[in-house]
Amino acid sequence: MATKQAQALGKWALAPSVAVLAAWSFVPLALTLYFAFLRYNLQDPDNTGWAGFSNFYYFFKDPYFLKDLANTLLLVGGIIITTVVGGVFLALLLDQPFWGRGIVRLLMISPFFIMPTVSSLVWKNLLMHPVFGLFAGIQKYFGAQEAIDWFGRYPLLSVGIIVSWQWLPYAALILLTALQSLDEEQKDAAAMDGAPAISFFRYIILPHLSRPITVVILIETIFLLNIFAEIKVTSVGGFAGNLTYLVFSQLNDATDVGMAAAGGLVAVVLANIVSVFLVRIVGKNLEA
Repeated sequence: MATKQAQALGKWALAPSVAVLAAWSFVPLALTLYFAFLRYNLQDPDNTGWAGFSNFYYFFKDPYFLKDLANTLLLVGGIIITTVVGGVFLALLLDQPFWGRGIVRLLMISPFFIMPTVSSLVWKNLLMHPVFGLFAGIQKYFGAQEAIDWFGRYPLLSVGIIVSWQWLPYAALILLTALQSLDEEQKDAAAMDGAPAISFFRYIILPHLSRPITVVILIETIFLLNIFAEIKVTSVGGFAGNLTYLVFSQLNDATDVGMAAAGGLVAVVLANIVSVFLVRIVGKNLEA
C-alpha cells in the first residue's frame, strides 16, 4: 500500500497535467460564457457593452432555431437507429465463419477513420451527384429519365446517410466484440434444444447485447450532437442545418459573436442534459 509521501508525490506529479487539461477545458468555456452576455458584433467592434440575456432571447427567436433543433433530433435519432440495427446485423454476419472474414472486418472499420470532410466530398461528388455520381449512373442504367438530386430534394436524409455510413462500423465493431464473449454453453444448449433462430436471437443475443447497445447509443449521441462538417461541405445548411450549424452561421454570416456564444452555451446545456439522461440509463443497465 502506498505511503502518504508516495501519494503526495503522485498528486504533485499529476498536477501539471491536470492544470493543462483544466485550462484546455474551462478557459474556452469561460470566454464563451463572457461573450454570451456581451453585445459584440464584428461589423461594429467598438459598440460593445453588457447585453444581459438579450443574446439568448434573440437566439431563441431566430426563425431557424426550431427547425434546426428538430433537424438535430431527427439526425441523432435516425442515425442511432440505423447504426444500432445495422450494427447488430453486421455483428451477427461477421461472427459467422467464412473465407476472408479477417479482411472483411478490416475493411469494415475503415470508414470510421476517414475524415468527415473527405467522406462528405466523396459522397457529394462521386456518389450522390445528380449528373456524374454513381447513384445517378445506376438510375440511368435502369431507365430513369432524371436522376435524384439527393442534396436538393432530400438534404437531411443525405446527411444522415453519410454520417450513418461513418458510424456504422463503430457500432458493428463494439457489438461484434460483445457478441464474441457470448457463452458457448448457451449456444450449444440452444442448439441441442432445437431453438428457432428468431427465439435464439430474441432471448439470448439481444439480452447479451443490451449493455453494449446502451454504450454505443451514449457515445454516438455525444458526438452526433456536434455534426457540422457533413452539413457544411455538402452545402445543405439552409435546409438541413442543426444547432451547431446555426451557431456557426450566427458568427460567420451575421458576425454576431455574442449571439453565437449564447447559442454555443445553449447547445452545451442541451448536450449535457442528454448526456446525463443517457448516463443514468447506462448506469442502471450496467447494474442490472
